[in-house]
Amino acid sequence: MSHLLEVEIGKLLSARRLRLGLAESCTGGLVGHRITNVAGSSDYFMGGVVSYSYEAKVAVLGVSWDTLHTFGAVSRKTVLEMARGARKLFDADIAVSISGIAGPGGGTAEKPVGTTWIALVADGGEWTRKFQFQGSREENKAASAEAALQMLLDYLLGKFTP
Repeated sequence: MSHLLEVEIGKLLSARRLRLGLAESCTGGLVGHRITNVAGSSDYFMGGVVSYSYEAKVAVLGVSWDTLHTFGAVSRKTVLEMARGARKLFDADIAVSISGIAGPGGGTAEKPVGTTWIALVADGGEWTRKFQFQGSREENKAASAEAALQMLLDYLLGKFTP
């Protein structure tokens, strides 16, 4: 299968000599796993952080306690701070972050299970997308990783405007 998202992403990152950093929460490293399944990914993948706890988000990525307490881990503000932190930590051109509620517990009326925020930060701007997945824990994690990779590919294909 040569049309996997991570293969296409790898070709574009390599061709443009861009470096990628990741900050993952609910996906537990699944995006990094998929990126590193591609031979030669060390040319463009600088690294990833699985920042599952509030403490890790603050200590490793520089997310503000105020943001976490005011908006929660699963929020637009938090994923933006996570992506900014990953970009800085890995000296990357592009950073993608993911935070969500994989389930089966942890959801609320305001943020039900499957709620996921993804951010992409690069020189050209900062973008976020919110998703509402409906699967099991494993399905929600897989869908979140797929959505993050699709967002990255869309960015690389010029589908985002500053």
